[in-house]
Amino acid sequence: MTAITRRRALGQTVALSLLSVLGPGCTHPSKPSANPFTLGVASGDPLPDGVVLWTRLAPDPLNGGGMPNAAVPVRWEVAADDGMRQIVRKGEAEARPDSAHAVHVEVGGLEPARWYWYRFDALGHASAIGRTRTAPPAGAPLDRLRLALACCQNYQHGYFTAYRHMAAEELDLVLHVGDYIYEGGIKADAPRQHNSDTVSTLAAYRNRYALYKLDPDLQAAHAAFPWAAVPDDHEVFDDYAGGDAAADAPGAARRRAAAYQAYYEHLPFRAASRPRGARMRLHRTLRYGDLAAIHLLDTRQFRTAPPCGKGWSPRCPADSEPAATMLGAEQERWLYKRFAAAGRWTVLAQQVPILQRRRPRDGADQYNDDKWDGYRAARGRLFDAARQHGLDGLIALSGDVHNNWAGTLKADFDDPKSAALGAEFVATSISSNGDGADSTKGQRSIVEANPHIAFYNGQRGYLRCEIGRDAWRTDFRVVPYVSKPGAPVATRASLVVERASRRLTVT
Repeated sequence: MTAITRRRALGQTVALSLLSVLGPGCTHPSKPSANPFTLGVASGDPLPDGVVLWTRLAPDPLNGGGMPNAAVPVRWEVAADDGMRQIVRKGEAEARPDSAHAVHVEVGGLEPARWYWYRFDALGHASAIGRTRTAPPAGAPLDRLRLALACCQNYQHGYFTAYRHMAAEELDLVLHVGDYIYEGGIKADAPRQHNSDTVSTLAAYRNRYALYKLDPDLQAAHAAFPWAAVPDDHEVFDDYAGGDAAADAPGAARRRAAAYQAYYEHLPFRAASRPRGARMRLHRTLRYGDLAAIHLLDTRQFRTAPPCGKGWSPRCPADSEPAATMLGAEQERWLYKRFAAAGRWTVLAQQVPILQRRRPRDGADQYNDDKWDGYRAARGRLFDAARQHGLDGLIALSGDVHNNWAGTLKADFDDPKSAALGAEFVATSISSNGDGADSTKGQRSIVEANPHIAFYNGQRGYLRCEIGRDAWRTDFRVVPYVSKPGAPVATRASLVVERASRRLTVT
């Protein structure tokens, strides 16, 4: 492949010097290497007593992995220090060919709310050292939580420099809300190129994930903090709606099964999320003491087809039909039951904007039917449940649209005097849609037409959130370009939500 070169990979700057916890970086090999840890290490879904540790053995990562068709033992260690001298847990896992020689180790018996370091060993090689952090005990008093929100990392559209900066932050957790890969084919004029035509088979999805995970900036962010992830559409295919009857056709179901299998193989999920055919259990809750309950939601796998069609269009009666759903009946029941045991902050980490974004166009108002705007009855049920449970600290963390947004969640978006239910922060992309711009005429018209929207920005980056007992602060961290590596990072704006008043202000 001429698009993936060793020189290009070696030329990418890694933030590893900022993090002593990380071992040697990985490069894109031009030929198979004896090193099986080319894809780095990761941890995720932290509990008070443990986390998931992940790696995948892949000495030839872009050509199926390069491993024999046999199980391989992988030793793992967890230490209380970054020098790996105080080993507190260790064991051996089996990397199997039917899982692309990926390893998911569910480590228990750890202390709550503290940092740990970990590494793997296999085939005579040691992995880089990763760092992770356990959650505090459920219900325990907690004064602060620091997290980052990321999404939408199209390899072809630019470099993942934002992750290098994220790796240097002080964070407890990273949330990723979708589009970890893009399934499309090669774009000849892109800053970086995909490694195949559009992917649809398990082998092709695996190679695409390997391409993305070879990125050293992404590896740095994974190795620095625990992650919790949910997919959006491009992990399968664009605008995928799993509850649509067409998604159950044999070809579509096979593609979904392949896509979810590869997604599971490359992220630090627990065994409870292991795919079963074309389905994968993704919705789950992470609790951080008495401060926050983070509900990771799945708005793709069970959503019905958009009632009013795809894209931007005027409203239609069907978007208020109760049968139209984003979450599916079972996931809705699961979520609303958990509202009854909320922390001070109830966090919805999910894929697409909940905020109404009315777009004036040619004398008529248009709405994006792929987002919650296209499923008004489902959004109404969500808001009704929030009101019934008296949630004071409702925060939605979303992505998908490749822009930064912030606004107030209103009981009735069409009534400026309607009660505030909470706030939503929408993260821009890591690289999707290229360099971006601070603002555009079209996006400014949307902000002007929606008084509940407080902020918009179209650059690339991620969100940094600091959560206190009475206030939530979100910093919009942006880079000026992704078309070449090495961009600096800056805070474009900071917004604060007061829990008691639900008031959102720009600071």
